[in-house]
Amino acid sequence: MSDNLKKETTLHFLDYWRVIRSRKEIVLAVLFLVVITGTAYTFTLPKIYAAQARIEVNNDSVDIDPFNPSPMGGTRIYDPYFLRTQFEIIQSKPILYEVINRLNLQEVWGKKNEKLPKELAYKILRLSLDVSQYRDTSLISLTAQREDPKEAARIANELADVYRDARLDQKYKEMTRAMDALGRELEKQQEKVDLAEQRVEKLRQELDITVLPGTYAGGAENSVEKLRLQQLEGDRIAARVEMLVGKARSEQLDAMNNEDLLTASSYLTQDPFVEAMRTQIKDYDVALTSLLENYGANYPEVKQTQAARDELAVKLTHALDGIKKGTRAQYIVAKSKFEALEEELRGVRTSDQESQREKFVPFNKAQQEFEIQRAIMNALKSRIAQEGITLKVPRTPVEIVDSAEESSRPVSPNLILNVLMSIFIGLGSGIGLAYFIEYLDTSIKTADDVERWIELPVLGLIPQKVRPLIEEGPDSEHAEGYRVLRTNMAFADTGGPRKGAFGVLSGGAGEGKSTTAFNLAYVCAQQGEKVLLVDADLRRPVQHTILGVSNRFGLTNVLLRDVPVEETIKTTSVQNLHFLPSGRLPRTSLGVLDPKRISELVHSLKLKYDIIIFDTPPLVGISDSAVIAKEMDGVLLVVQYRKYPRDMIIRAKQILDTLGVPQVGVVLNNINIMRDDYYYYYHSYYSNYHYYRSQEESPVVSRKT
Repeated sequence: MSDNLKKETTLHFLDYWRVIRSRKEIVLAVLFLVVITGTAYTFTLPKIYAAQARIEVNNDSVDIDPFNPSPMGGTRIYDPYFLRTQFEIIQSKPILYEVINRLNLQEVWGKKNEKLPKELAYKILRLSLDVSQYRDTSLISLTAQREDPKEAARIANELADVYRDARLDQKYKEMTRAMDALGRELEKQQEKVDLAEQRVEKLRQELDITVLPGTYAGGAENSVEKLRLQQLEGDRIAARVEMLVGKARSEQLDAMNNEDLLTASSYLTQDPFVEAMRTQIKDYDVALTSLLENYGANYPEVKQTQAARDELAVKLTHALDGIKKGTRAQYIVAKSKFEALEEELRGVRTSDQESQREKFVPFNKAQQEFEIQRAIMNALKSRIAQEGITLKVPRTPVEIVDSAEESSRPVSPNLILNVLMSIFIGLGSGIGLAYFIEYLDTSIKTADDVERWIELPVLGLIPQKVRPLIEEGPDSEHAEGYRVLRTNMAFADTGGPRKGAFGVLSGGAGEGKSTTAFNLAYVCAQQGEKVLLVDADLRRPVQHTILGVSNRFGLTNVLLRDVPVEETIKTTSVQNLHFLPSGRLPRTSLGVLDPKRISELVHSLKLKYDIIIFDTPPLVGISDSAVIAKEMDGVLLVVQYRKYPRDMIIRAKQILDTLGVPQVGVVLNNINIMRDDYYYYYHSYYSNYHYYRSQEESPVVSRKT
């Protein structure tokens, strides 16, 4: 096998389509069977009804938060992890077990007075439910599918109710446990506050400290001295602030020139006189701009307005200078006041530290500890009160958006969907089976297969239902295929003669070699060649039946030397075509096909005829054809389309190679043109040729102009 042929084994898309077309009966049969089966099975299935409830799942929060009045306090945030968790909880055993208990499904689904096990009821319920989450929303759909539409609606609604109650009950239990824990902590904290209060009272009596009621603000400010010290400290701080503000304002005013001061005057002082002058200056500036657009700078009215503006600016400058001096004086007074208060505070503080240090340090520590413990206790009380109020405020962690309703139309079985699925499955199975059968089929299917496996050229492609041309007539459209075969034989590059003795043989029986041999002889005779057709298939002769002549004497008699060959050759109704029948095979055929006699016969016949065509027996399993083929100038191998495995054809080719017989080529016979579009071109070519030929032979009617 040549390398070129090995490279051409790649399949094209059309090759796959050709397989489907050639096996369309199998594809259609499987498709029909699967569709019928699927449709029948659909009608046997029970009707399933679906009911869907939709719920909105939110985080645990109260509807109205009394302790968070901000607008964002009640905003619900989309949390995919929370929703995914709740999605799994809805399908958990505790939820579904509660649904089973509430609807009494163990008894409903059980057989006659027999309770269904809870685990089995759970599995049935779990398979009947379809829980799905709407993307990017807080909505979850709960779908129940049952044969009873009422039962499906009850299950979906009950599942929503059970989940909602479970969420509410869970939150109530959590808050109740938290409040119990806070109550226990409050009792412990009350004991700590009582002990701290007793210690403060004991130190007060021991140290003889006077405490003003209601004056404590969180430290040691609980005596008359401390109250006075605190007041002095506040006055000193206020004086210092006043001094620093005056200093900053004075320095800022001193750093400004007249132009900056004029611009910033409205921000530095609220003096109505200064503000009025500044406004008048702006009015003069506007008036000057308007006058200068129409008059020159020396115009009397312009000069008058400019002079009034300058005089007003001088007054404003004097006023601002006065403000600077006043600000400086305020700063000096504030500084003196701060220094006096600081001196007074220093003296009071020194006296207080010396006289009260030993008394107030332990007392203040004890009182601070008491206030800390009391603050913790108050916080606990506030938290308990807040949680108690929050517990009573309604909350909706789960809101039922849509309740499930009974459905009047079943969701299963879906006849259209099942039929479509049956069609797709049937097509897939049919095509798969077709490819599998094609894989198992090793027969010759294309001309490429012939050239790939046998390595011989295809000289002719003969369609199905071809009869002997003597029956179809010389103008048969099938005749052109044999004319092409004869032409290809004449130009075949085999090294043999274009005329002489040719054997038509096949690997097995029933491949159409006899019809091919006769039709080839027929078209050769039509072309003016003197042709002899020899029926050398001594075991199953058929050529005499085609021509309607007697088979009493023929080739066997010639080979046995009973009669001369001239007496056995018969003329036919076809011009230039002569026929040598096979004759009757004697009881013992030993010695009939003697190679020497056949060689002499062929040699003598070639002297009288242009072409001699031998119709030989099948090559595989019968030795007759090998003896005859050895004496031929060339053999024509007939291969029937999609009949025998290619191993038989390869074996026939090997026999011919071993005998050294010149092989002209192959005739691919009995092709189903309408089934395999691979050969449609040849069929169209022959049809068109027949059409044009008939047109050429028809008379032409001329018209007078």
